[in-house]
Amino acid sequence: MAYTALYRKFRPTTFSEMVGQEHIIKTLKNQLISGRVGHAYLFNGGRGTGKTTTAKVLARAINCLNPKDGEPCNECEICKAALNSSLTDIVEMDAASNNSVEDIRSIREEVNFLPTLAKYRIYIIDEVHMLSTGAFNALLKTLEEPPEHVKFILATTEPQKIPATILSRCQRFDFKTLSVDDIIKRLQIICDESNIIISNDALRTIAVLAEGGMRDAISILERCIQDGENEISEDKVKDLVGIPKLEFINKLVNNIVEYNPTDALLTINEVLDEGKDLDNFLWEVIKYLKDILLYKTCGSLQLYNSNELEQIKVISEKVSKDRLLALIYDLSELANSIKWSSQKQIVFQTGIIKVCINSNSLEDRVKALEESMSSKTGTTIASFATATPPLDNGGNDIKSNDGKARASFATATSPLNKEGKDINSNVKTTRAPIPTATSQKHNNGKSVDYWPNVINNLKQQGKVMLYTNLINTNAVEINDLVLGIEFPNGLTAFGKSIIEKPENMQELVKQVSIEAGKEMQIKLIDLKSTNNVQHESSNNGLEDLGININIIDN
Repeated sequence: MAYTALYRKFRPTTFSEMVGQEHIIKTLKNQLISGRVGHAYLFNGGRGTGKTTTAKVLARAINCLNPKDGEPCNECEICKAALNSSLTDIVEMDAASNNSVEDIRSIREEVNFLPTLAKYRIYIIDEVHMLSTGAFNALLKTLEEPPEHVKFILATTEPQKIPATILSRCQRFDFKTLSVDDIIKRLQIICDESNIIISNDALRTIAVLAEGGMRDAISILERCIQDGENEISEDKVKDLVGIPKLEFINKLVNNIVEYNPTDALLTINEVLDEGKDLDNFLWEVIKYLKDILLYKTCGSLQLYNSNELEQIKVISEKVSKDRLLALIYDLSELANSIKWSSQKQIVFQTGIIKVCINSNSLEDRVKALEESMSSKTGTTIASFATATPPLDNGGNDIKSNDGKARASFATATSPLNKEGKDINSNVKTTRAPIPTATSQKHNNGKSVDYWPNVINNLKQQGKVMLYTNLINTNAVEINDLVLGIEFPNGLTAFGKSIIEKPENMQELVKQVSIEAGKEMQIKLIDLKSTNNVQHESSNNGLEDLGININIIDN
Protein backbone atom coordinates (compact mmCIF):
# COMPACT_ATOMS: atom_id res chain seq x y z
CA MET A 1 0.00 0.00 0.00
CA ALA A 2 1.29 3.47 -0.93
CA TYR A 3 2.44 5.66 1.96
CA THR A 4 0.07 8.47 2.91
CA ALA A 5 1.38 11.60 4.58
CA LEU A 6 0.10 12.17 8.10
CA TYR A 7 -1.61 15.46 7.26
CA ARG A 8 -3.63 13.67 4.56
CA LYS A 9 -4.25 10.55 6.60
CA PHE A 10 -5.59 12.55 9.54
CA ARG A 11 -7.43 15.25 7.61
CA PRO A 12 -10.75 15.81 9.48
CA THR A 13 -13.76 14.31 7.73
CA THR A 14 -16.40 16.03 9.88
CA PHE A 15 -16.80 19.48 11.41
CA SER A 16 -16.54 18.04 14.91
CA GLU A 17 -12.99 16.80 14.26
CA MET A 18 -11.77 20.29 13.44
CA VAL A 19 -10.18 22.49 16.09
CA GLY A 20 -9.78 26.22 16.46
CA GLN A 21 -12.47 27.44 14.03
CA GLU A 22 -15.57 26.97 16.16
CA HIS A 23 -17.00 30.37 15.17
CA ILE A 24 -17.06 29.32 11.50
CA ILE A 25 -18.18 25.74 12.04
CA LYS A 26 -21.17 26.84 14.12
CA THR A 27 -22.39 29.22 11.41
CA LEU A 28 -21.99 26.70 8.59
CA LYS A 29 -23.78 23.96 10.49
CA ASN A 30 -26.69 26.29 11.28
CA GLN A 31 -26.99 27.15 7.58
CA LEU A 32 -27.00 23.45 6.66
CA ILE A 33 -29.62 22.56 9.28
CA SER A 34 -31.92 25.44 8.28
CA GLY A 35 -31.41 24.89 4.53
CA ARG A 36 -30.06 28.39 3.91
CA VAL A 37 -26.79 27.50 2.23
CA GLY A 38 -25.31 30.33 0.17
CA HIS A 39 -24.30 30.05 -3.47
CA ALA A 40 -20.75 31.39 -2.98
CA TYR A 41 -18.32 31.29 -0.03
CA LEU A 42 -14.88 32.79 0.47
CA PHE A 43 -12.62 31.16 3.05
CA ASN A 44 -9.70 33.37 4.02
CA GLY A 45 -6.82 32.58 6.39
CA GLY A 46 -3.20 31.58 6.80
CA ARG A 47 -1.75 28.33 5.55
CA GLY A 48 -2.75 25.18 7.39
CA THR A 49 -5.68 26.73 9.24
CA GLY A 50 -8.33 24.43 7.73
CA LYS A 51 -9.73 26.30 4.70
CA THR A 52 -9.54 23.42 2.22
CA THR A 53 -10.61 20.86 4.84
CA THR A 54 -13.67 22.94 5.70
CA ALA A 55 -14.51 23.33 2.01
CA LYS A 56 -14.37 19.54 1.48
CA VAL A 57 -16.53 18.82 4.53
CA LEU A 58 -19.03 21.52 3.53
CA ALA A 59 -19.25 20.17 -0.03
CA ARG A 60 -20.05 16.68 1.28
CA ALA A 61 -22.52 17.98 3.85
CA ILE A 62 -24.42 19.92 1.16
CA ASN A 63 -24.81 16.79 -0.98
CA CYS A 64 -25.05 14.19 1.81
CA LEU A 65 -28.11 11.92 1.59
CA ASN A 66 -28.29 11.44 5.38
CA PRO A 67 -26.90 14.57 7.10
CA LYS A 68 -26.91 14.62 10.90
CA ASP A 69 -27.03 18.01 12.67
CA GLY A 70 -25.27 19.65 9.75
CA GLU A 71 -22.58 16.96 9.55
CA PRO A 72 -22.01 14.66 6.54
CA CYS A 73 -22.68 11.01 7.37
CA ASN A 74 -19.63 9.79 5.37
CA GLU A 75 -21.54 6.52 4.81
CA CYS A 76 -23.85 7.24 1.89
CA GLU A 77 -22.77 6.74 -1.70
CA ILE A 78 -22.31 10.47 -2.23
CA CYS A 79 -20.04 10.88 0.80
CA LYS A 80 -18.01 7.76 -0.02
CA ALA A 81 -17.54 8.83 -3.64
CA ALA A 82 -16.46 12.29 -2.46
CA LEU A 83 -14.01 10.82 0.06
CA ASN A 84 -12.26 8.67 -2.56
CA SER A 85 -12.28 11.57 -5.06
CA SER A 86 -14.45 9.73 -7.62
CA LEU A 87 -17.43 12.11 -7.42
CA THR A 88 -17.32 14.35 -10.50
CA ASP A 89 -19.92 16.72 -9.09
CA ILE A 90 -17.37 18.12 -6.59
CA VAL A 91 -14.64 19.82 -8.60
CA GLU A 92 -11.42 21.01 -6.95
CA MET A 93 -9.26 23.45 -8.88
CA ASP A 94 -5.92 24.97 -7.94
CA ALA A 95 -5.93 28.56 -9.22
CA ALA A 96 -2.17 28.79 -8.78
CA SER A 97 -1.66 26.52 -11.81
CA ASN A 98 -5.05 27.00 -13.53
CA ASN A 99 -5.43 30.74 -13.59
CA SER A 100 -6.15 31.57 -17.22
CA VAL A 101 -9.35 32.79 -18.86
CA GLU A 102 -9.69 29.43 -20.64
CA ASP A 103 -9.76 27.57 -17.31
CA ILE A 104 -12.64 29.71 -16.07
CA ARG A 105 -14.44 29.52 -19.38
CA SER A 106 -14.49 25.72 -19.09
CA ILE A 107 -16.24 26.14 -15.73
CA ARG A 108 -18.78 28.52 -17.28
CA GLU A 109 -19.60 25.89 -19.89
CA GLU A 110 -19.90 23.08 -17.32
CA VAL A 111 -22.26 24.90 -14.97
CA ASN A 112 -25.03 24.71 -17.53
CA PHE A 113 -25.15 20.91 -17.13
CA LEU A 114 -26.98 19.22 -14.27
CA PRO A 115 -25.00 17.19 -11.71
CA THR A 116 -24.53 13.54 -12.61
CA LEU A 117 -25.13 12.01 -9.19
CA ALA A 118 -25.32 14.62 -6.43
CA LYS A 119 -27.89 17.34 -5.89
CA TYR A 120 -25.38 20.20 -6.41
CA ARG A 121 -22.30 20.72 -8.54
CA ILE A 122 -19.75 22.35 -6.25
CA TYR A 123 -16.55 24.09 -7.35
CA ILE A 124 -13.76 24.46 -4.81
CA ILE A 125 -11.18 26.97 -6.13
CA ASP A 126 -8.05 27.08 -3.97
CA GLU A 127 -5.63 30.04 -3.99
CA VAL A 128 -8.26 32.01 -5.91
CA HIS A 129 -6.22 35.22 -5.62
CA MET A 130 -3.86 33.78 -8.25
CA LEU A 131 -6.46 34.11 -11.03
CA SER A 132 -5.62 36.59 -13.76
CA THR A 133 -7.67 39.74 -14.29
CA GLY A 134 -9.32 38.21 -17.31
CA ALA A 135 -10.15 35.05 -15.37
CA PHE A 136 -11.78 37.09 -12.59
CA ASN A 137 -13.85 38.94 -15.17
CA ALA A 138 -14.90 35.64 -16.73
CA LEU A 139 -15.90 34.28 -13.31
CA LEU A 140 -17.80 37.37 -12.24
CA LYS A 141 -21.09 36.86 -14.10
CA THR A 142 -21.32 33.16 -13.22
CA LEU A 143 -20.55 33.93 -9.57
CA GLU A 144 -23.20 36.65 -9.49
CA GLU A 145 -26.05 34.58 -10.91
CA PRO A 146 -25.12 30.88 -10.90
CA PRO A 147 -27.63 28.17 -11.78
CA GLU A 148 -29.56 26.79 -8.82
CA HIS A 149 -27.61 23.52 -8.91
CA VAL A 150 -24.14 25.20 -8.67
CA LYS A 151 -22.26 26.48 -5.66
CA PHE A 152 -18.75 27.97 -5.32
CA ILE A 153 -16.30 27.72 -2.43
CA LEU A 154 -13.25 29.96 -2.88
CA ALA A 155 -10.18 29.76 -0.64
CA THR A 156 -7.32 32.26 -0.36
CA THR A 157 -4.50 33.47 1.84
CA GLU A 158 -4.48 36.97 0.30
CA PRO A 159 -8.01 38.41 0.01
CA GLN A 160 -6.63 41.88 -0.74
CA LYS A 161 -5.68 40.64 -4.21
CA ILE A 162 -9.25 39.65 -5.05
CA PRO A 163 -11.38 42.27 -6.87
CA ALA A 164 -14.07 43.91 -4.76
CA THR A 165 -16.68 42.80 -7.28
CA ILE A 166 -15.85 39.16 -6.45
CA LEU A 167 -15.65 39.74 -2.69
CA SER A 168 -19.07 41.40 -2.58
CA ARG A 169 -20.73 38.32 -4.09
CA CYS A 170 -19.38 35.85 -1.51
CA GLN A 171 -20.05 35.05 2.12
CA ARG A 172 -16.66 35.64 3.68
CA PHE A 173 -15.28 33.61 6.58
CA ASP A 174 -11.91 34.52 8.13
CA PHE A 175 -9.99 31.57 9.57
CA LYS A 176 -7.83 32.50 12.53
CA THR A 177 -4.43 31.01 13.29
CA LEU A 178 -4.71 28.08 15.64
CA SER A 179 -3.69 28.43 19.27
CA VAL A 180 -0.89 26.35 20.72
CA ASP A 181 -3.38 24.45 22.91
CA ASP A 182 -5.59 23.60 19.92
CA ILE A 183 -2.62 22.28 17.96
CA ILE A 184 -1.43 20.22 20.94
CA LYS A 185 -4.92 18.74 21.32
CA ARG A 186 -4.99 17.56 17.70
CA LEU A 187 -1.38 16.35 17.72
CA GLN A 188 -2.06 14.26 20.81
CA ILE A 189 -4.95 12.53 19.02
CA ILE A 190 -2.73 11.77 16.03
CA CYS A 191 0.06 10.43 18.26
CA ASP A 192 -2.35 8.21 20.20
CA GLU A 193 -3.79 6.71 17.02
CA SER A 194 -0.33 6.25 15.50
CA ASN A 195 1.29 4.74 18.62
CA ILE A 196 3.77 7.62 18.84
CA ILE A 197 5.29 8.31 22.27
CA ILE A 198 5.92 12.02 22.65
CA SER A 199 6.74 14.21 25.64
CA ASN A 200 4.65 17.21 26.61
CA ASP A 201 7.62 19.53 26.02
CA ALA A 202 8.05 18.09 22.52
CA LEU A 203 4.36 18.60 21.76
CA ARG A 204 4.52 22.21 22.89
CA THR A 205 7.71 22.84 20.92
CA ILE A 206 6.11 21.52 17.73
CA ALA A 207 2.95 23.56 18.35
CA VAL A 208 4.91 26.78 18.84
CA LEU A 209 7.14 26.15 15.82
CA ALA A 210 4.04 25.62 13.64
CA GLU A 211 3.10 29.29 14.18
CA GLY A 212 -0.65 28.66 14.06
CA GLY A 213 -0.74 26.20 11.15
CA MET A 214 -1.96 22.66 11.81
CA ARG A 215 -0.50 21.28 8.59
CA ASP A 216 2.96 22.60 9.51
CA ALA A 217 2.65 21.01 12.96
CA ILE A 218 1.75 17.61 11.51
CA SER A 219 4.61 17.87 8.98
CA ILE A 220 7.12 18.51 11.79
CA LEU A 221 5.69 15.57 13.73
CA GLU A 222 6.08 13.36 10.68
CA ARG A 223 9.73 14.35 10.25
CA CYS A 224 10.42 13.28 13.80
CA ILE A 225 9.37 9.65 13.12
CA GLN A 226 11.11 9.26 9.75
CA ASP A 227 14.07 7.55 11.44
CA GLY A 228 11.83 4.64 12.38
CA GLU A 229 11.66 5.48 16.08
CA ASN A 230 8.25 6.28 17.52
CA GLU A 231 9.60 8.11 20.57
CA ILE A 232 9.97 11.87 20.31
CA SER A 233 11.74 14.14 22.79
CA GLU A 234 12.09 17.91 22.84
CA ASP A 235 15.78 17.73 21.88
CA LYS A 236 14.93 15.53 18.90
CA VAL A 237 12.41 18.07 17.63
CA LYS A 238 14.85 20.98 17.96
CA ASP A 239 17.65 19.01 16.32
CA LEU A 240 15.50 17.99 13.34
CA VAL A 241 14.23 21.50 12.64
CA GLY A 242 17.76 22.89 12.86
CA ILE A 243 17.50 24.93 16.04
CA PRO A 244 21.05 25.44 17.46
CA LYS A 245 21.60 24.45 21.06
CA LEU A 246 20.05 27.03 23.32
CA GLU A 247 23.23 27.18 25.40
CA PHE A 248 25.10 28.72 22.43
CA ILE A 249 22.33 31.24 21.76
CA ASN A 250 22.11 32.18 25.42
CA LYS A 251 25.87 32.50 25.69
CA LEU A 252 26.17 34.75 22.63
CA VAL A 253 23.31 37.00 23.74
CA ASN A 254 24.93 37.31 27.16
CA ASN A 255 28.22 38.31 25.50
CA ILE A 256 26.44 40.96 23.43
CA VAL A 257 24.48 42.36 26.38
CA GLU A 258 27.68 42.54 28.47
CA TYR A 259 29.66 44.22 25.65
CA ASN A 260 32.10 41.31 25.47
CA PRO A 261 33.27 40.83 21.83
CA THR A 262 36.10 38.45 22.78
CA ASP A 263 33.84 35.82 24.32
CA ALA A 264 31.26 36.41 21.58
CA LEU A 265 33.81 35.38 18.94
CA LEU A 266 34.72 32.28 20.95
CA THR A 267 31.02 31.32 21.08
CA ILE A 268 30.70 31.82 17.32
CA ASN A 269 33.69 29.54 16.76
CA GLU A 270 32.02 26.84 18.86
CA VAL A 271 28.91 27.09 16.69
CA LEU A 272 30.98 26.88 13.51
CA ASP A 273 32.83 23.84 14.84
CA GLU A 274 29.47 22.06 15.17
CA GLY A 275 28.71 22.77 11.52
CA LYS A 276 25.67 24.97 12.16
CA ASP A 277 24.47 27.32 9.45
CA LEU A 278 25.20 30.97 10.28
CA ASP A 279 21.94 32.25 8.76
CA ASN A 280 19.86 29.92 10.94
CA PHE A 281 21.97 30.66 14.00
CA LEU A 282 21.59 34.42 13.56
CA TRP A 283 17.86 34.03 13.05
CA GLU A 284 17.58 32.07 16.30
CA VAL A 285 19.58 34.77 18.12
CA ILE A 286 17.16 37.41 16.83
CA LYS A 287 14.16 35.34 17.94
CA TYR A 288 15.79 34.81 21.35
CA LEU A 289 16.23 38.58 21.76
CA LYS A 290 12.59 39.01 20.74
CA ASP A 291 11.56 36.48 23.37
CA ILE A 292 13.61 38.32 26.02
CA LEU A 293 11.82 41.54 25.05
CA LEU A 294 8.44 39.79 25.30
CA TYR A 295 9.38 38.36 28.70
CA LYS A 296 10.52 41.78 29.90
CA THR A 297 7.22 43.25 28.69
CA CYS A 298 4.72 40.50 29.51
CA GLY A 299 6.51 38.34 32.07
CA SER A 300 5.65 35.03 30.36
CA LEU A 301 6.81 32.92 27.42
CA GLN A 302 5.93 29.69 25.69
CA LEU A 303 8.37 27.11 24.32
CA TYR A 304 10.88 27.43 27.19
CA ASN A 305 11.17 25.22 30.26
CA SER A 306 11.73 26.55 33.79
CA ASN A 307 15.54 26.53 33.60
CA GLU A 308 15.55 28.34 30.26
CA LEU A 309 13.07 30.91 31.57
CA GLU A 310 15.39 31.57 34.51
CA GLN A 311 18.25 32.24 32.07
CA ILE A 312 16.04 34.64 30.12
CA LYS A 313 15.06 36.40 33.35
CA VAL A 314 18.74 36.94 34.24
CA ILE A 315 19.48 38.50 30.85
CA SER A 316 16.34 40.66 30.92
CA GLU A 317 17.52 42.28 34.14
CA LYS A 318 20.78 43.34 32.48
CA VAL A 319 19.38 45.12 29.43
CA SER A 320 16.77 47.78 28.70
CA LYS A 321 13.85 47.44 26.31
CA ASP A 322 15.31 50.17 24.11
CA ARG A 323 18.57 48.31 23.68
CA LEU A 324 16.76 45.04 22.95
CA LEU A 325 14.81 46.79 20.20
CA ALA A 326 18.01 48.29 18.81
CA LEU A 327 19.77 44.89 18.87
CA ILE A 328 16.88 43.21 17.06
CA TYR A 329 16.99 45.92 14.41
CA ASP A 330 20.78 45.82 14.02
CA LEU A 331 20.95 42.02 13.82
CA SER A 332 18.09 41.96 11.30
CA GLU A 333 20.13 44.33 9.15
CA LEU A 334 23.10 42.01 9.60
CA ALA A 335 20.98 39.05 8.46
CA ASN A 336 20.10 40.93 5.27
CA SER A 337 23.77 41.73 4.67
CA ILE A 338 24.81 38.11 5.11
CA LYS A 339 22.30 36.96 2.49
CA TRP A 340 24.11 38.85 -0.26
CA SER A 341 27.67 38.33 0.93
CA SER A 342 30.16 35.79 -0.39
CA GLN A 343 32.08 36.04 2.91
CA LYS A 344 29.31 35.18 5.35
CA GLN A 345 31.59 34.28 8.25
CA ILE A 346 33.54 37.55 8.09
CA VAL A 347 30.38 39.66 7.81
CA PHE A 348 28.77 37.72 10.68
CA GLN A 349 31.78 38.07 13.00
CA THR A 350 32.30 41.77 12.32
CA GLY A 351 28.58 42.41 12.74
CA ILE A 352 28.55 40.72 16.14
CA ILE A 353 31.66 42.69 17.21
CA LYS A 354 29.87 45.89 16.18
CA VAL A 355 26.80 45.24 18.33
CA CYS A 356 29.05 44.17 21.22
CA ILE A 357 30.88 47.52 21.28
CA ASN A 358 28.10 49.77 20.03
CA SER A 359 25.92 51.36 22.70
CA ASN A 360 22.46 52.39 21.68
CA SER A 361 21.55 54.97 24.30
CA LEU A 362 22.69 58.55 24.01
CA GLU A 363 24.51 58.47 27.34
CA ASP A 364 26.39 55.30 26.43
CA ARG A 365 27.42 56.69 23.06
CA VAL A 366 28.74 59.85 24.70
CA LYS A 367 30.59 57.77 27.27
CA ALA A 368 32.20 55.70 24.52
CA LEU A 369 33.18 58.91 22.74
CA GLU A 370 34.66 60.34 25.93
CA GLU A 371 36.71 57.22 26.58
CA SER A 372 37.93 57.19 22.99
CA MET A 373 39.02 60.85 23.07
CA SER A 374 40.38 60.55 26.61
CA SER A 375 42.71 57.76 25.53
CA LYS A 376 44.11 60.10 22.88
CA THR A 377 44.34 63.32 24.93
CA GLY A 378 44.76 62.10 28.52
CA THR A 379 42.02 64.52 29.58
CA THR A 380 38.48 63.76 30.62
CA ILE A 381 35.97 65.13 28.14
CA ALA A 382 32.84 66.98 29.09
CA SER A 383 29.71 64.94 29.66
CA PHE A 384 26.15 65.68 28.67
CA ALA A 385 23.74 66.98 31.26
CA THR A 386 20.65 65.21 30.01
CA ALA A 387 18.41 65.55 33.05
CA THR A 388 19.00 69.08 34.44
CA PRO A 389 18.10 72.29 32.57
CA PRO A 390 21.10 74.58 31.88
CA LEU A 391 21.75 77.47 34.25
CA ASP A 392 23.19 80.88 33.61
CA ASN A 393 25.99 82.41 35.71
CA GLY A 394 23.42 83.44 38.28
CA GLY A 395 22.09 79.93 38.73
CA ASN A 396 18.81 80.57 36.86
CA ASP A 397 17.27 78.39 34.15
CA ILE A 398 18.08 79.52 30.65
CA LYS A 399 14.84 79.29 28.66
CA SER A 400 14.18 79.80 24.99
CA ASN A 401 11.32 82.07 23.89
CA ASP A 402 8.89 79.15 23.65
CA GLY A 403 9.62 78.03 27.20
CA LYS A 404 11.66 74.96 26.31
CA ALA A 405 14.88 74.39 28.21
CA ARG A 406 18.02 74.65 26.16
CA ALA A 407 20.40 71.71 26.01
CA SER A 408 23.35 72.11 28.35
CA PHE A 409 26.86 70.90 28.30
CA ALA A 410 28.47 70.49 31.71
CA THR A 411 32.24 70.39 31.48
CA ALA A 412 33.91 67.65 33.47
CA THR A 413 37.22 68.33 35.19
CA SER A 414 40.14 66.34 36.39
CA PRO A 415 39.65 65.03 39.96
CA LEU A 416 40.10 67.79 42.57
CA ASN A 417 40.98 67.74 46.24
CA LYS A 418 39.11 69.74 48.89
CA GLU A 419 41.03 72.91 48.12
CA GLY A 420 39.97 72.76 44.48
CA LYS A 421 43.35 71.57 43.26
CA ASP A 422 43.92 68.83 40.78
CA ILE A 423 44.98 65.61 42.50
CA ASN A 424 47.10 64.56 39.54
CA SER A 425 48.78 67.90 38.74
CA ASN A 426 49.35 71.43 40.01
CA VAL A 427 46.50 72.98 38.09
CA LYS A 428 42.96 73.75 39.02
CA THR A 429 40.17 73.99 36.53
CA THR A 430 37.17 76.20 36.06
CA ARG A 431 34.19 75.78 33.84
CA ALA A 432 33.97 77.99 30.83
CA PRO A 433 30.76 80.05 30.54
CA ILE A 434 28.21 78.35 28.32
CA PRO A 435 27.44 80.57 25.34
CA THR A 436 23.79 80.78 24.39
CA ALA A 437 21.99 81.77 21.24
CA THR A 438 20.92 85.10 22.77
CA SER A 439 24.08 86.06 24.67
CA GLN A 440 26.21 86.86 21.65
CA LYS A 441 26.26 90.02 19.58
CA HIS A 442 25.85 89.17 15.92
CA ASN A 443 27.18 91.33 13.12
CA ASN A 444 26.38 88.94 10.29
CA GLY A 445 22.59 88.77 10.53
CA LYS A 446 19.53 88.57 12.73
CA SER A 447 19.71 86.23 15.73
CA VAL A 448 17.17 83.39 15.78
CA ASP A 449 15.52 82.08 18.92
CA TYR A 450 14.82 78.52 17.70
CA TRP A 451 18.45 77.41 17.41
CA PRO A 452 18.51 75.74 20.89
CA ASN A 453 15.49 73.68 19.82
CA VAL A 454 17.37 72.49 16.73
CA ILE A 455 20.36 71.42 18.82
CA ASN A 456 18.14 69.69 21.37
CA ASN A 457 16.27 67.83 18.59
CA LEU A 458 19.59 66.57 17.20
CA LYS A 459 20.45 65.23 20.65
CA GLN A 460 17.07 63.49 20.91
CA GLN A 461 17.61 61.98 17.45
CA GLY A 462 20.85 60.38 18.67
CA LYS A 463 23.08 62.50 16.37
CA VAL A 464 25.79 62.63 19.02
CA MET A 465 28.76 63.77 16.94
CA LEU A 466 26.71 66.43 15.17
CA TYR A 467 25.23 67.60 18.47
CA THR A 468 28.66 67.75 20.11
CA ASN A 469 30.11 69.94 17.36
CA LEU A 470 27.17 72.37 17.39
CA ILE A 471 26.61 72.75 21.15
CA ASN A 472 28.61 76.01 21.56
CA THR A 473 27.40 77.67 18.37
CA ASN A 474 25.04 80.52 17.63
CA ALA A 475 22.70 80.93 14.67
CA VAL A 476 21.84 84.02 12.67
CA GLU A 477 19.51 84.49 9.75
CA ILE A 478 21.67 85.95 6.98
CA ASN A 479 18.67 86.32 4.69
CA ASP A 480 15.27 84.72 4.16
CA LEU A 481 16.80 81.55 2.71
CA VAL A 482 20.14 81.16 4.50
CA LEU A 483 20.88 80.43 8.15
CA GLY A 484 24.41 81.09 9.32
CA ILE A 485 25.89 78.91 12.06
CA GLU A 486 28.55 80.83 13.96
CA PHE A 487 31.45 79.09 15.68
CA PRO A 488 32.80 81.51 18.32
CA ASN A 489 35.65 79.12 19.19
CA GLY A 490 36.49 78.40 15.59
CA LEU A 491 35.57 75.57 13.24
CA THR A 492 38.15 72.81 13.11
CA ALA A 493 38.75 70.60 10.10
CA PHE A 494 37.48 67.63 12.08
CA GLY A 495 34.30 69.40 13.13
CA LYS A 496 33.71 70.67 9.60
CA SER A 497 34.03 67.15 8.20
CA ILE A 498 31.50 65.83 10.71
CA ILE A 499 28.93 68.54 10.02
CA GLU A 500 29.31 68.37 6.24
CA LYS A 501 28.70 64.62 6.03
CA PRO A 502 25.73 64.28 3.63
CA GLU A 503 23.51 62.49 6.15
CA ASN A 504 24.36 65.02 8.93
CA MET A 505 23.84 68.06 6.70
CA GLN A 506 20.56 66.62 5.43
CA GLU A 507 19.29 66.14 8.99
CA LEU A 508 20.49 69.61 10.02
CA VAL A 509 18.74 71.29 7.08
CA LYS A 510 15.59 69.31 7.87
CA GLN A 511 15.51 70.38 11.54
CA VAL A 512 16.26 74.03 10.73
CA SER A 513 13.57 74.13 8.03
CA ILE A 514 11.00 72.63 10.40
CA GLU A 515 11.75 75.18 13.15
CA ALA A 516 11.92 78.10 10.68
CA GLY A 517 8.72 77.07 8.94
CA LYS A 518 10.34 77.38 5.53
CA GLU A 519 13.07 75.73 3.50
CA MET A 520 16.49 77.01 4.55
CA GLN A 521 20.09 76.58 3.49
CA ILE A 522 23.05 76.35 5.87
CA LYS A 523 26.25 78.40 5.95
CA LEU A 524 29.06 77.65 8.39
CA ILE A 525 30.79 80.76 9.81
CA ASP A 526 34.18 80.44 11.53
CA LEU A 527 34.35 83.55 13.77
CA LYS A 528 37.99 82.95 14.69
CA SER A 529 38.98 82.93 11.07
CA THR A 530 36.69 85.88 10.29
CA ASN A 531 38.13 88.06 13.08
CA ASN A 532 41.70 86.87 12.57
CA VAL A 533 42.00 86.14 16.27
CA GLN A 534 44.89 83.80 17.09
CA HIS A 535 44.62 81.57 20.18
CA GLU A 536 47.21 79.17 21.50
CA SER A 537 45.79 75.65 21.66
CA SER A 538 46.07 74.40 25.21
CA ASN A 539 43.15 71.98 25.29
CA ASN A 540 45.00 68.96 23.95
CA GLY A 541 42.73 68.67 20.89
CA LEU A 542 39.45 69.04 22.77
CA GLU A 543 38.47 71.96 20.55
CA ASP A 544 37.71 69.30 17.93
CA LEU A 545 34.67 68.45 20.01
CA GLY A 546 33.61 72.07 20.49
CA ILE A 547 34.56 72.02 24.22
CA ASN A 548 36.22 75.04 25.80
CA ILE A 549 38.17 74.29 28.99
CA ASN A 550 40.08 77.06 30.75
CA ILE A 551 43.07 75.81 32.74
CA ILE A 552 44.65 78.20 35.25
CA ASP A 553 48.03 77.40 36.72
CA ASN A 554 48.00 77.50 40.46
